[in-house]
Amino acid sequence: MEKNKVITNCKVLIIGGSAGSLSVLLQILPQIPKLNDFAIVIVVHRKSTDDQTLEDLLKLKSKIKVKSVEDKVPLIPGFVYIAPSNYHLLFEKNQTLSLDTSEKINYSRPSIDVSFESAAEAYGESVIAILLSGSNSDGTNGLKTIKNFGGIIAVQNPISAEMPFMPNNAILNTNPDFILNKEEMLDFINSINKKQD
Repeated sequence: MEKNKVITNCKVLIIGGSAGSLSVLLQILPQIPKLNDFAIVIVVHRKSTDDQTLEDLLKLKSKIKVKSVEDKVPLIPGFVYIAPSNYHLLFEKNQTLSLDTSEKINYSRPSIDVSFESAAEAYGESVIAILLSGSNSDGTNGLKTIKNFGGIIAVQNPISAEMPFMPNNAILNTNPDFILNKEEMLDFINSINKKQD
């Protein structure tokens, strides 16, 4: 990670992942004390059931409040939002989240690409995205879109990923601003919008 690079003006940190990403989230989220004027949105591939296990687990482990996403819920800084199973998660320009049941993308609903692209269109340069471990190419096109809209993109170092295909594919096809080991992600997130002394 580049030292001394100050990231300001972030409204949304969106984290996408698939197989192998849950262990990273469970390692990082409990250690984040608070969010500096931005929200975290998590989009991970899940089974197509109405299961709340992921939300319950993260609520239990996180110091930050975790909100379940329903259609048209407002996106409030300081909270963590988790994309529900079997819906695409979309960002609206009026700072709400909406849910969509259109066809699966990359065999997935929620699709990381769909959410990343939607976040880029709604928030432009105020978006930061991190793509974690996974075994398909979902997320790469979305990262490109975020970059094109002036946002910042980061990818988990494939060496530290349980399933390196997803971050590898992103690195080969985008130009990430950061390639982060698991240990670097916490410092990266805690540095967002942090006032410098």
